[in-house]
Amino acid sequence: MDAQKEALQRIISTLANKNDEIQNFIDTLSHTLKGVQANSSNVIAELDEEFDGLYSILDEMKESMTNSIKQEQAHKSQELQAARQIKDRVTMASAFRISLKPKVSDNMTHLMVDFSQERQMLQALKFLPVPKAPEIDPVECLVADNAVTIVWRMPEEDNKIDHFVLEYRKTNFDGLPRVKDETCWELIDYIKGTEYTLSGLKFDSKYMNFRVRACNKAVAGEYSDPVTLETKALVFSLDNTSSHLNLKVEDSYVEWDPTGGKGQENKIKGKENKGSGQITVLKNNTRSGTPSPKRTSISSRSPSIRGSRDRFTGESYTVLGDTAIESGQHYWEVRAQKDCKSYSVGVAYKNLGKFDQLGKTNTSWCIHVNNWLQTTFAAKHNNKAKALDMTVPDRIGVYCDFDGGQLSFYNASSKQLLYTFKTKFTQPLLPGFMVWCGGLALSTGLQVPSAVKMLQKSENGLSGSATSLTNVTQ
Repeated sequence: MDAQKEALQRIISTLANKNDEIQNFIDTLSHTLKGVQANSSNVIAELDEEFDGLYSILDEMKESMTNSIKQEQAHKSQELQAARQIKDRVTMASAFRISLKPKVSDNMTHLMVDFSQERQMLQALKFLPVPKAPEIDPVECLVADNAVTIVWRMPEEDNKIDHFVLEYRKTNFDGLPRVKDETCWELIDYIKGTEYTLSGLKFDSKYMNFRVRACNKAVAGEYSDPVTLETKALVFSLDNTSSHLNLKVEDSYVEWDPTGGKGQENKIKGKENKGSGQITVLKNNTRSGTPSPKRTSISSRSPSIRGSRDRFTGESYTVLGDTAIESGQHYWEVRAQKDCKSYSVGVAYKNLGKFDQLGKTNTSWCIHVNNWLQTTFAAKHNNKAKALDMTVPDRIGVYCDFDGGQLSFYNASSKQLLYTFKTKFTQPLLPGFMVWCGGLALSTGLQVPSAVKMLQKSENGLSGSATSLTNVTQ
């Protein structure tokens, strides 16, 4: 009986889906029919307007030419009348008798118009043809530096083309666009050339679909066959569930919040039974390199606050990314607030301890900026630091080549190399960030810039810039 009910339910579900498809088909036909009616009315109105314009021009030309003929007629009539008057005044004596011949002819053919060419042109009037579908050339298309250049051509020359329309959308599916894809087409209209560059994109999907069609003054042609280009890049957010309580974390922004930990503790303490939690007062640790005021942290927390791992605590004002790097080459950028006192940017293994600070363990690598009292700029790993004699950039770019065992930091604006770690990564990496008295803004979904790729090629040919800190970590 249950099997029959299940089969019946499947049949009902199938019929419901088919009914939805039929209804969608009917709606599409109805919409198309309304469009045909509206377009035909517009075309007829435009045709009437065009022919009215031609009639108006012909009427103006007729009036102008008629006036010219009348003026010429009047001019010749005046000359003939003058000649007659002169003849009448001439003496009729035989000695003075002269033969007069009018200088004005009656020939008006020089004012005739040959309309044969115009007649042929008018007879050649016809509707503009529908443009053929363009052809996108995937070989000529370029994906680089978070920009996509699309190149297409017409299958045959068409001098009636006025402009092109390009449509694109992001997707996580390879191949042709799906009917029920998760995003709608975005449109770029009035492209005069046969190529277009979309720049400043965030590659938060693995692929992008593209299609293009040609338009003349009257109508748009069919779309080209869609082309799918790979636009894969690392996209991650900050993991709020394990960040330090004194950090206010959003998807791509983290900010120091001196009251955050205390507020969370009070909420938790009110929910827990008396005596179930233990509050420990931690004093400044001058050896940490990150000065901080007195604060409290909780050694026993509820699962809803702890998340998938223990929160960072103590002086480890740390937050990690929520996506692990296990292979490939990746790039992201970080911008610090101008008044940020101390921050670190780098990577770490998943097993980074909740009291650990970035760069002070053999499982983390970072660049550290300290603006407390005096500015220091250093690369850190395994509790060793190497001072960097250069200006701290506004934005730091992080390049991670997991398979090649390379972690490089760049001035994101000028692409100047700041420092490179060379090692062998034996575990998945998580992007890591530390901030105290300030905030960090994160940019992901970025391709490895072309300039960085070129610098990496030249850098790999050298001995490396991190000999004092390079270690093969286990």
